[in-house]
Amino acid sequence: MDADFIHDLFGAFGRVDVKRMFSGQGIYADSVIFAIVSGDVIYFKTNETTRPAFEREHATPLTFTKKNGQRMVTSYWRLPERLYDDPDELAQWARKALGVARAKAAAKSANKPSRAKPDKKKARKKSRL
Repeated sequence: MDADFIHDLFGAFGRVDVKRMFSGQGIYADSVIFAIVSGDVIYFKTNETTRPAFEREHATPLTFTKKNGQRMVTSYWRLPERLYDDPDELAQWARKALGVARAKAAAKSANKPSRAKPDKKKARKKSRL
């Protein structure tokens, strides 16, 4: 899928960045990935709250097969076809997907152990005592 097409499609949503990844592309807003393009199909990030809307549209999740043959189902769900022709509603769905992606990133960041380096001066003072 052409980056110019994606930028036009998301015009009502706002600025997006498109970056190549694996065999597709990632769609980012404010450095947060909220959509994936695979095989010329757009998939939005979902959670338990937003997924029912995709199910009502008979959308399906993005799946792939690992090298070991294991089938993986992602939290990205196919954008309903009708939204390609309705930029205003697509923007609403995109905002929800971005919200899901931001919440996931925040939760991941909160659960990550701090990587702050210890203060060497304090460590030296303690070892001298």
